[in-house]
Amino acid sequence: MAQATSQRITVHDLAQQLAEQRVKVVDVREPMEYAGGHIAGSLNVPLSRITQANLPQGPLVLVCQSGNRSTKALTQLLQQGYPHPLVDLEGGVSAWQQAGLPVRKLQNAPLPLMRQVQIAAGSLVLLGLVLSHALAPAWILLSWFVGAGLVFAGVSGFWGMARLLAVMPWNRIGA
Repeated sequence: MAQATSQRITVHDLAQQLAEQRVKVVDVREPMEYAGGHIAGSLNVPLSRITQANLPQGPLVLVCQSGNRSTKALTQLLQQGYPHPLVDLEGGVSAWQQAGLPVRKLQNAPLPLMRQVQIAAGSLVLLGLVLSHALAPAWILLSWFVGAGLVFAGVSGFWGMARLLAVMPWNRIGA
């Protein structure tokens, strides 16, 4: 088997290579993120399944939102002995969009998860404030609880509300 090579590619170089059909793109984000906007023609294989997936042959460009998960995927595939060239997109889909390059969104894609968290958290804080004035002062504890949860999420990296929202029916993406 040939030894795989690894490098990084800029968004403009990727756009040119895609136009010339020289590479294939594998997006390692979760299906909900992929549905919200991806590079046209890319294959969605979440990071959690990258080593078990039947990937296409030939040079692959791995992408995610910012470049962190695609770097992890690249490392995992290299450790597994993937025999074809692997390239990581610098800056991910965010850099692609910032460069003004187009993304494809699936019809009826849900709102991005972090926007859902902001809406839910803000709504719960406001609800706690309104109920504490209208019904009973103890409802202010709802606002305190949500605020403490947001601080905990920021410090620990565990986003309980995001995990809960991610499994809601409106966030399920059909195969």
